[in-house]
Amino acid sequence: QPRLVESGGGLVQPGGSLRLSCVASGLTSDYYVMGWFRQAPGKEREGISFISSDDGNTYYPDASVKGRFTISSDNAKNTVYLQMNSLKPEDTGVYYCAAGRYGLARSPHEYDYWGQGTQVTVSS
Repeated sequence: QPRLVESGGGLVQPGGSLRLSCVASGLTSDYYVMGWFRQAPGKEREGISFISSDDGNTYYPDASVKGRFTISSDNAKNTVYLQMNSLKPEDTGVYYCAAGRYGLARSPHEYDYWGQGTQVTVSS
């Protein structure tokens, strides 16, 4: 049974940093794309960072995180990371990792497996 477990969320002041981790288990090899999504209160879940495990390509569809967020992976540990720097209050939300097999897609409908989410709150 595939399972994704996120960790690393918390409360941070504006301008601070956090690193989220997502440990995957039970995924078959065709699930080669991992993504991070964010859901702010009252808003839809949005894709923010994606990585392909076969070639290392990354995709950041949300212009607001470019240059601040970095997605990376350690295939030996089955772990995907999201390094978040220069955090802003608008980055607040629940962050989910997800596994997919349809390319670097930003739509949550393209992802089959999800973690339980980790809360990130950016506030002074």
